[in-house]
Amino acid sequence: MNDSHQEKYSRQMLFAGIGPGGQRRLLASRATIVGCGAIGAAAANLLVRAGVGSVKIIDRDFVEPSNLHRQTLFDESDASKALPKAIAAEHKLRAINSSVEVKGVIADLSPQNAEELLSGCDLILDGTDNFETRFLINDFAVKSGQPWIYAAGVASYGVTMTIRPGLTPCLACLLESGTPLHSLEETCDTIGVLGPIVNLIASWQVAEGLKILAGHPEALHGRLLSADVWTGHMQSIGLARNLACRACARHEYPYLVGEAQPHITLCGRDSVQIHERSRALNLAALALRLQPVVEDVRQNDFLIRFRVAPYEMTVFADGRAILKGSKDPAVARSLYARYLGA
Repeated sequence: MNDSHQEKYSRQMLFAGIGPGGQRRLLASRATIVGCGAIGAAAANLLVRAGVGSVKIIDRDFVEPSNLHRQTLFDESDASKALPKAIAAEHKLRAINSSVEVKGVIADLSPQNAEELLSGCDLILDGTDNFETRFLINDFAVKSGQPWIYAAGVASYGVTMTIRPGLTPCLACLLESGTPLHSLEETCDTIGVLGPIVNLIASWQVAEGLKILAGHPEALHGRLLSADVWTGHMQSIGLARNLACRACARHEYPYLVGEAQPHITLCGRDSVQIHERSRALNLAALALRLQPVVEDVRQNDFLIRFRVAPYEMTVFADGRAILKGSKDPAVARSLYARYLGA
């Protein structure tokens, strides 16, 4: 470790849990963050400042003014230029710590590119906005034995859990156990989000990540943590592995092979169809949720149609949707996750 590192990380190394040895491990470690929204941006900032040697940021979206109240890496200039979040984050983070390798990747994580984008790192952090992508990360991590940290936040509530394949429950274990996850099927675009909750969850997430990367797995708490910063309610729940889990027990990975993801096809000029599997929607409830945040909501017994300029989306009761105004599957997937959740 050179003199500049000694000075830069001196206060962190004074903490007994890190020390000089842990700092050397951090400098030699590699982390990948999937999604650079509110939690992903805050986590990336903390990792880079902590001296994690290589940080890869994968994101499919661009910066908008509505992001700025909670996505701490971005500013009005990024929004006015509509910069891709991965690129804007890379520029900011390189200016914060030039000794860390930061790579922004503009991509929509999918079964086709998961191996390429997620391999070769020591830790994966969840900064995504939908459970489809989280299950894909989980499938990859369990199959490859890589640790990853689940994190989510919406409204004033957030949750996080560290997953070490073979040692802890995985995400499939968690969701099949019946553990309540509050309102996380809602989205920031339908019920809003407070900046403090995403920063709290990202801090918990990165604290766990530093334990892994600094070589102190014995310090991991091994629990599902949740908090509501509006009510002040906090929970720490111990979980057991599901011995019948399709991922970590039976080694079945439908998201990784593409069997469980919505099938997306082109359907005419500038239209994309999303074939969501096994999903039943309450159209009346969905219409009420969308009314304040999108334009021209129309509903009947069979479908809902609404506009998010320049796009128009039609959603059917079985979860199928048609997006008009684009032929890009990534745009369709992003808008579907944004307004309908996972």
